Amino acid sequence: MLLATDLDGTFLGGRQSDRLRLYRLIREEEKIQLLFVTGRGLESVMPLLANPVIPNPDYIICDVGATVIDGQTLEPVQPLQSEIERGWPGIIEIKRKFKKIRGLKLQQVSQERRCSYFFDETTDLEGVKKIADELGLDVLLSAGKFLDILPKDVNKGSTLRKLAALKDFPEDEILVAGDTLNDRSLYDTQYKGVVVADAEEGLLSYTKHMDNVHHAEARGAGGILESMEHFPDFQPLVKGDKKNRTRNQTGDTQLLLLYHRFPYEVREENGVHKRVAP
Repeated sequence: MLLATDLDGTFLGGRQSDRLRLYRLIREEEKIQLLFVTGRGLESVMPLLANPVIPNPDYIICDVGATVIDGQTLEPVQPLQSEIERGWPGIIEIKRKFKKIRGLKLQQVSQERRCSYFFDETTDLEGVKKIADELGLDVLLSAGKFLDILPKDVNKGSTLRKLAALKDFPEDEILVAGDTLNDRSLYDTQYKGVVVADAEEGLLSYTKHMDNVHHAEARGAGGILESMEHFPDFQPLVKGDKKNRTRNQTGDTQLLLLYHRFPYEVREENGVHKRVAP
């Protein structure tokens, strides 16, 4: 199977025991390929690749679908990346056009082929959409405060579909997972999907009548595991892992590390030893 999952609140969310169980399953089960599908920029995804606990993905779709990377080589997946690039006028032009829109605040995050803002109840959303239409771009709102300007028809779902076609992933072996409205396009693909617990209400409403979507009771990684046990095609992958779970696994923290240091450091200044805050 191909697990195409959002990060924050989904793959990185939920109980510690569920996260560790899911990560171990992905490492040990050769039949599972992993795809990160996130609104983060590639720069903020990179630290996860150095985390020994988190399994490395086979592919990364970031910038809400505007960037697609091979997870092993970190090279752009072509020709998909070039196709997306052709529809992007550049961040300088975007900033200039949207500078006068009231209520917009640029997000200070790494971003490529997309421009991300904060918005609020004072924001002229009609003005935003009018400018985006003039430039041939899309506007994506999520969580009641995030606004992304993207190339036309580019989103998490569209990039996933193109990647799946390019790499010949069978459609019935793809599972998508998310928790906010910027994941909505993942479910439009008609692949099997899970909306994890504590998801954004707008996403829950949008997917409520989709037969291919499981609404999990567990949060984050636990919701992904729950959906794998729910869909018959994926049950064999988690069957053996479920038997091997320890009986005392409660989901609570099982190891507590305490780190202590003195509330001061001793430094020498002009021959005099002084205590200073660390």
